[in-house]
Amino acid sequence: MIARMWRGWVRTDQAEAYVAYIERTGLAAYRATPGDLGAQMWTRDLGDGRSEVSTVSWWESAEVIRGFAGEDIDRAVFYPEDDDYLIERELSVTHHSVARDCG
Repeated sequence: MIARMWRGWVRTDQAEAYVAYIERTGLAAYRATPGDLGAQMWTRDLGDGRSEVSTVSWWESAEVIRGFAGEDIDRAVFYPEDDDYLIERELSVTHHSVARDCG
């Protein structure tokens, strides 16, 4: 199993709207991809008017991630309205092999 992680930053007053937007776009695309094992989205108020948004998704293999992300699985996937929300973003994602699963 592989964990795929990404972070971006939004204005805190837009955090809820951005989470709802990603639920309709990115998380829906995860669920539609064979080999997706689930995902979570986390938010963290940084106290300076910004909130950090992180997505963590779990996949069967790097090959099935290509079904979602394309050939370059290390490049982050963005959607048309991301520019309306994101004030900063990571352009790449990190992948981690899951060594142990307590679930």
